[in-house]
Amino acid sequence: MHNSLRVLLAISFGAIAGTLIRYYLTLYCNQWLGTAFPFGTFFINLSGAFVMGFFTTLAVERTTISPDLRLAVTVGFLGSYTTFSSYQLDAKKLLIAGHWEITILYWMSSAILGVLSLELGIYLARRLP
Repeated sequence: MHNSLRVLLAISFGAIAGTLIRYYLTLYCNQWLGTAFPFGTFFINLSGAFVMGFFTTLAVERTTISPDLRLAVTVGFLGSYTTFSSYQLDAKKLLIAGHWEITILYWMSSAILGVLSLELGIYLARRLP
């Protein structure tokens, strides 16, 4: 198979999985925790940052992972699983509803905990035997 076609297929299959998991996980979070706070997007973005740190550290420092699999996971899966645009839309909805304190908490905690999640993933990947 031609290299560019393999890359496109790897990214596409990863993206399909990431999108579907994000969609259903958001529905589940909304049903379980309610919609007063965007728990789905919050959890998805933090877990995506964690997986990005963990996976890329393993891929670069610890194991030999094919370039196609790296693209499938990072660009395809995590690129469609995590969602900056939904994060912004959720924040806008909170602002429109007049929830200034929750909006600020959401903005700040997403950014700060996102970086910490990424770093935790890197740390744990480096601690593996």
